[in-house]
Amino acid sequence: MILGKVTGTVVATQKDEKLIGSKLMIVQDVDLNGEVERKYTVAVDAVGAGIGEIVLVATGSSARQTQVTSNKPVDAVIMAIVDTVEVGGQVQYHK
Repeated sequence: MILGKVTGTVVATQKDEKLIGSKLMIVQDVDLNGEVERKYTVAVDAVGAGIGEIVLVATGSSARQTQVTSNKPVDAVIMAIVDTVEVGGQVQYHK
């Protein structure tokens, strides 16, 4: 899983019919301190995430295991909105 921050959206009017109705979001990787990194992923949103939220992204075949992405041509899915990140007993992020 990837810890990331939703930083934008992607609109594609021409796409595979299995993706019609899917919300495509740009997720920027973050480190454990919540600092954004320079790696981006386009992911289907399965949980209703919004811009600025910290999320968990599943990739590869795991991305096709949600109800929203089952049997669809998807390689990345936002499958959780993060409430808290705690490392070594210290809260690094809290929504």
